[in-house]
Amino acid sequence: MTTSPAAEAAGSTVDGVLRRSARRTPARIALRYGPRSWTYEELDEAVSRAAGVLRGLDLAPGDRVGAYGHNSDAYLIGFLAGARAGLVHVPVNQNLTGDDLAYIVEQSGSALVLTDPGLAGRLPEGVRTLALRDADGSLLARLPAATPYDGQRPGADDLAQLLYTSGTTALPKGARMTHRALVHEYVSAIHALDLKATDRPLHTLPLYHSAQMHVFLLPYLAVGATSTILDAPDAARIFDLVEAGEADSLFAPPTVWIGLSQHPDFAGRDLGGLRKAYYGASIMPVPVLERLRERLPGLAFYNCFGQSEIGPLATVLGPDEHEGRMDSCGRPVLFVEAKVVDDTGKDVPDGTPGEVVYRSPQLCDGYWDKPEETAEAFRGGWFRSGDLAVRDSEGYFTVVDRVKDVINSGGVLVASRQVEDALYTHPAVAETAVIGLPDERWIEAVTAVVVRAHDVTEAELLAHAREKLAHFKAPKRVVFVDELPRNASGKILKRELRDAL
Repeated sequence: MTTSPAAEAAGSTVDGVLRRSARRTPARIALRYGPRSWTYEELDEAVSRAAGVLRGLDLAPGDRVGAYGHNSDAYLIGFLAGARAGLVHVPVNQNLTGDDLAYIVEQSGSALVLTDPGLAGRLPEGVRTLALRDADGSLLARLPAATPYDGQRPGADDLAQLLYTSGTTALPKGARMTHRALVHEYVSAIHALDLKATDRPLHTLPLYHSAQMHVFLLPYLAVGATSTILDAPDAARIFDLVEAGEADSLFAPPTVWIGLSQHPDFAGRDLGGLRKAYYGASIMPVPVLERLRERLPGLAFYNCFGQSEIGPLATVLGPDEHEGRMDSCGRPVLFVEAKVVDDTGKDVPDGTPGEVVYRSPQLCDGYWDKPEETAEAFRGGWFRSGDLAVRDSEGYFTVVDRVKDVINSGGVLVASRQVEDALYTHPAVAETAVIGLPDERWIEAVTAVVVRAHDVTEAELLAHAREKLAHFKAPKRVVFVDELPRNASGKILKRELRDAL
C-alpha cells in the first residue's frame, strides 16, 4: 500500500473516480436502482461508510473480497468501498455453483464474500459472508450507523480487482488489475465511446462482467452522467425507460440486440430517444445490424472489442466507420498498442492472419498466483491475446478465429475442455469434441460432437451435461459422428469440425 501523501495526491485510483465527480457535481443524480436513487454526494458518502464497514471486519489492505450477487446499487457500492479501503475485489459470476464457485473463492484467497441472501447457501462451507442487501445485517442496512472510512487509501499501483477469465482449461485465471490500469481503461472508454455527462445510460448486463462495469458504469460515473441499473436486459422495461426519456444509451451483446429487434413491441414503441447503441463480446450479425439501423436511423452504433486482461476495452469501431467494414472490430483505443504477429512473435504483413498482441497501461500485471501462465502470456514483452485477426492498411482489425479453444456463447466465455470433461463422465461417450457453432440467438452455440460407445440419445446427453455444468456452459446441441478428424500427431482438428458442421 502507498503511504506517501505525495504519491496519493498524484495517483489515479478507482475510488477517486467517484470522489472527483462528487466534488464537481454533488447534487446531480448519479445512480438509480429500483425505487432508490443516489446523488453523487450521497453515493460517495455511502461508499465511505461501506468502506468503514469492511475495514471494521478485520480486513487488511490487499485482502481479497469476493462479490457473488446480482445487479444492484449495493453491488456497485461494495466494489467502490473495497477500492477505497485498499481491498481487492473478486467478482464472481452469479450463475456459478459447486466446484466452479469454490475454485475462484479458494484460489483468490477471498477473506470475505459479499453476497445476496438467496445465493449465500451455494458458497462452500466455512466461507465468511456479508449480505449485500435485503436482509438483516446487510451492507446497505449497516450504512447509516457506520463511520465513514478515512484511513489509508490505495496507491495507483495497488491491486483493485482480480478478473477471472476462462482459458482453454477448466481452471480460470485471475487477471491482476491495478487501480492505474483500470483508470487508464476508463479514459480510453470515455474517449472512444463518446461518453458524456448528458447521456442517460442503462446498465442491464451483469456487473460481475468487466464490460458492463469497466467500459460503461465506472466511466459514466467519471463523466458525471445519471446511470440506471436494471436486474437484467428486460425488453419491456428498456422500452419503457427509453419512451419516458430516462434512457438514451445502451450496451448489450448481439444476443440481446437480437432479442430486442425480434420483440413483438419493437416496431410499435417510440424508441427514437435511444441515441447510442454499444455492442460487443461477439460479432453482430449484419442482417440484425441492418434491421436495427433501418428501424432506428438516428441510432449511433459502436462495436467494442477486447478481453478482461486489458480492462477489457481494446478496440472500437465507431458509428461513422461501419460502412464497408461491418465485420471489423475497429482500431485500438487511446491507451492500447496492438499488432498482429506469427507464432514466433514476428510482425506479419497487413492482410495476413496472425495473433493479436498488446502493450498498454490498461493491461493486467499478470495472473494471480500463476507465474508460469503469466510468463507465457507476456512472452516477448507483449501480451498474447489468443485471438487470430487481420489488420488492414488503415489500421482496422478483423477477428477471424481464436487461438485459444474458447467458445463465446452469448458474450460469456466457455472453456470447451470443461464441457468435454463433463460429457466424458457418461458411459456412452467414447470420444467428444466441444465446439462453438454459429447460432442466431447465442452467436456461438456450445455444440458437442460425440462418438458413441453404445446407444444414447441427444436428450440423454444434454440432460447429463446440465446436471454437471452451469446452464450457460451446457451444450445446446449434440451431433453424433463415427469418428473425429485428427492430424498426424493425433490432435483433434476442431476447425475441421466447425467447417463441416
